[in-house]
Amino acid sequence: MSSSGAAAQSVEYAYRSANEQLAQSGAGPAVLIGLIGSGIRASLSPALHEHEGAALGLNYAYRIIDIPAADVSPTLLTKLLDDAQRLGFTGLNITHPFKQLVIPLLDRLSDDAQALGAVNTVLFKDGQRIGHNTDWWGFAESMRRGLPNAPRDRVVLLGAGGAGAAVAHALMMLDTHHLSVFDAEGDRASRLVESLVGRFSIERVSLVTNLAVSVSHAQGLVNATPMGMEHHPGSAIPAMLLRPALWVTDIVYFPLETQLLKDARQAHCQTLNGGGMAVFQAVEAFRLFSGIAPNSQRMLNHFAKLTTHPRSP
Repeated sequence: MSSSGAAAQSVEYAYRSANEQLAQSGAGPAVLIGLIGSGIRASLSPALHEHEGAALGLNYAYRIIDIPAADVSPTLLTKLLDDAQRLGFTGLNITHPFKQLVIPLLDRLSDDAQALGAVNTVLFKDGQRIGHNTDWWGFAESMRRGLPNAPRDRVVLLGAGGAGAAVAHALMMLDTHHLSVFDAEGDRASRLVESLVGRFSIERVSLVTNLAVSVSHAQGLVNATPMGMEHHPGSAIPAMLLRPALWVTDIVYFPLETQLLKDARQAHCQTLNGGGMAVFQAVEAFRLFSGIAPNSQRMLNHFAKLTTHPRSP
């Protein structure tokens, strides 16, 4: 089957499945959401959104549209959005590796999404596709709660893709004095640094030229690469570079215990997992999709239950 055919099948299957659920529930305003990404079968977003929707009396259905890595392309993404809009989805969450690829396919962007050059939430409204970014606020809120006193004179960011752009913006908004950006794709890191310099200042951001040296001078380290995910095992940094004076956070949340965080704890670093960011970006996405502010504490509590007693694959 061609990529476009696979896209049509995946979106239409998600639509049929969701509408069967909505028809059985029958009560409350209907909200139909999809999550587009690759290697996302284990995502907890459907459970988080649907549980909160039910608590608020909404008829809320959330479906995963998981695309094989070999099929990822702008053409396929175009088909996915076309089908979702045609079938009547309320909106879509967008995750790796589509957060930047999706931008040319949208009618307009929120100020945050425009500044970051990355979208994780698309709202279908009045015939338009509106791109938002809730990742940066989700990361910032997780840091404010999870590492409130962490020093941020010098921080190293691993990953300059869509998630990295959101994390970088959040760290700037959290008054990080200097952020050093590293990406295996040097051009991508350069583009992010250029964007940050344009919005903040050249004194506050730089490109990593020697990762070991940058980490040795840093107080904090953030992984915003896919490394550590179920389908991307391993760590984005050698364990030998970690030391007790360094705080370490990972935006990956499945699994919560990534290889990086295991290595960091063994090195006696203060750590923060990706659960908080996952919940708080979902809090803001839920508000955009439904028009109703969710109960963030209830969503945190539900996430804790889901990760304490994980579902079977």
